[in-house]
Amino acid sequence: MPQDSGMNQIIFLYLPLFFIFYFLILRPQRQQQKKVKQMQANLKKNDEIVTTSGIHGTVAIVKEKTVVVRVDEGCRIEFDRESIASIKSEIKPEVVK
Repeated sequence: MPQDSGMNQIIFLYLPLFFIFYFLILRPQRQQQKKVKQMQANLKKNDEIVTTSGIHGTVAIVKEKTVVVRVDEGCRIEFDRESIASIKSEIKPEVVK
């Protein structure tokens, strides 16, 4: 019978730790991954993007698995959709002079 009490103590100690770990680390990470996948699936022409390697550009052509990004005049690079890190905000900050 004392062995059973020890098992209960272990369960009551580790079970709350697991839930804390899940709700503070795993769940937010999965939600962020879903948002990134949705953003990558909804790319469209003329979106200003940033790649995972830090290259800034504008989407020129959207293909099934890749995206052609216009980096400069006459310079286009083809990237996998997974390498697009973010879309720049549509709202441009005002420059105060």
